[in-house]
Amino acid sequence: MPKTTASVEDYLAGLPADDRKVLSSVRDTIRKNLPAGYEEILQGKYISYVIPLSRLPKTYNGQPLWYVALTVQKNYYTLHMVAAYGDSKVLARIQSGFKKAGKRLDMGKACIRFRKIEDLPLDVIGESVASVPAEGYIRRYESVKRK
Repeated sequence: MPKTTASVEDYLAGLPADDRKVLSSVRDTIRKNLPAGYEEILQGKYISYVIPLSRLPKTYNGQPLWYVALTVQKNYYTLHMVAAYGDSKVLARIQSGFKKAGKRLDMGKACIRFRKIEDLPLDVIGESVASVPAEGYIRRYESVKRK
């Protein structure tokens, strides 16, 4: 997905107020808990938290390596928790956290779909985001890539 020239703030400003409020709330949670080494960028319509190419120039698609991404779809929002794909500890943390919070988890391999901010236990999202340091994520990516 190509990087756009618009900023995240410009993207958010162009959204309807309800969508902007939801994405801003989730974005705030991510940013408060994001370990050092990740960078926030806008890729297409995705607010993405990535390992920048300056740190990891050789990725499978030539783009910065996604860690977390957030966007609005036609009828719902998506939060891509890429670390949960292939890391059973991160996935278990998310599943357990949703269950403890009494929230329904609508998740594919790494994509959590939700219709309103109340569907997300933001503390669980924050803990999950905080749980994977950038260096560990890079090591895991390189290990999988070698296989």
